[in-house]
Amino acid sequence: MLQLILGGARSGKSRLAEQIAKDSGLSVVYIATAQALDDEMQQRIEHHRQQRPEHWQVCEEPIYLADRLLQCDQPNQLILVDCLTLWLTNLLLAEDTTLQQQQTEKFLAVLAQLQAQIILVSNETGLGVVPMGEISRRFVDEAGRLHQALGQLAHKVTFCVAGFPMILKDEK
Repeated sequence: MLQLILGGARSGKSRLAEQIAKDSGLSVVYIATAQALDDEMQQRIEHHRQQRPEHWQVCEEPIYLADRLLQCDQPNQLILVDCLTLWLTNLLLAEDTTLQQQQTEKFLAVLAQLQAQIILVSNETGLGVVPMGEISRRFVDEAGRLHQALGQLAHKVTFCVAGFPMILKDEK
């Protein structure tokens, strides 16, 4: 089962994903894509750490998400990835300009091979004004393309607004 949970900043998407993982009764592997490059991000990461159960296995993977998913994959477990837009940012800012396309394609291909239940969390960035600056516009475009591809692959897609989940797709 592949679930995609989308929403804006502070929409409740991570909280929802974590609750689904807790309620699953499965062992949970939490893959964090954030990098603590400044004090603000360190505080955000610490906030997320405090929300997670201590017994969850936590892996940090800012770039090679497909490889990490394959390493962690086992039947009867749940892998929660938070968050894809941070991962995408890491790829877009890498010195290797081909890395984003390579890793995104590999990630999409790997998802069908996994035995674990997967929950993917991502920020929906395409609902506001068109951003100024080439890298910002590219980010919104690439995030939109990634979300569309994942929406086709996912069994369940949920959009969070103000802490309320809205089911966009549910194939049981």
